[in-house]
Amino acid sequence: MKRFSLLATLCLFAAIGQTAFAAGLVFATNEGSADVSVIDSATDTVVQTISTGGKPRGLALCRHDVHLYVSNQNGSQLQALNTQTFTVDKTLTLGESPEAVYCSPDGQWVAVANEGSNSVSFISTAHWKLDFSIPVRGKNPEHAVFSPSGKLMLVSAEEADQVDVLDLSTRKQIASIRVGNRPRGIAFSPDGNTAYVAVETDSLLVAIDMQTLAVKSTLTVGTRTNGLVMHPNGKWLFASNGGDANVAVIDTQSFSVRTHVPVGLRPWNMAITSDGAKLYVAAGRSHAVSVIDANTFTALKTIPVGKLPWGTAAN
Repeated sequence: MKRFSLLATLCLFAAIGQTAFAAGLVFATNEGSADVSVIDSATDTVVQTISTGGKPRGLALCRHDVHLYVSNQNGSQLQALNTQTFTVDKTLTLGESPEAVYCSPDGQWVAVANEGSNSVSFISTAHWKLDFSIPVRGKNPEHAVFSPSGKLMLVSAEEADQVDVLDLSTRKQIASIRVGNRPRGIAFSPDGNTAYVAVETDSLLVAIDMQTLAVKSTLTVGTRTNGLVMHPNGKWLFASNGGDANVAVIDTQSFSVRTHVPVGLRPWNMAITSDGAKLYVAAGRSHAVSVIDANTFTALKTIPVGKLPWGTAAN
């Protein structure tokens, strides 16, 4: 009986240790060096590098899932990387030239925007198969982001001036909303009532009323605005400005810029830790990830990673 209890206790502690370790990790895809950098958020240092081959870009962590999902443009693949063993567990062929990767709020679906086939692929995390795809009107879709309810999705496309709206119950596009030239990153308010779109060519941040599916405000926050991340508290929105090498901090209540935080060159896609403490910014031309205190809006550290980091994921 004592032996069994000791064994059970050791197994429990091992499981807790693995879970805690995974929860403290940040990942960055490096499209220039064909790998993923694993960062320990406690020390903000690279602790592992995972070779993926090809050209990794989009990445996402799903709820209650040990895997990091990474799109790889070479071979049009989605790769599932084990966050405990740091190995590629499995791959799946998608549409042509997959880009950004997002998880549904319930963790049951992974959505991938496919540039070459103008579609969004939906993969079941439980069955690891491509269940269905939805074509979109925008050319070269890059980001396909679930609303907080998981009922709608907004899709931005590089060669378009609109975001497309998908109804996930009918699995069809139901609307397009004109926002400006070359829409990129998308973020939702926690209640889902407002969506924000970064418009790179026009250097704009656009706020959309999700009840009416219409633009309600626009704001200039920097040059070549690209990536967007919402703070868990819903008060602060972070926008990367590729032409200015900084991240704008936007007060969502007044829809105004609070400050700018300098980061590395060509800041791109970003991720914030679930506790809202740190923001991790892929700085492509600096071959680094910039770390920002997400509450004091100060630069904390620059972490050298692989070549041309495209995006980050945190939990």
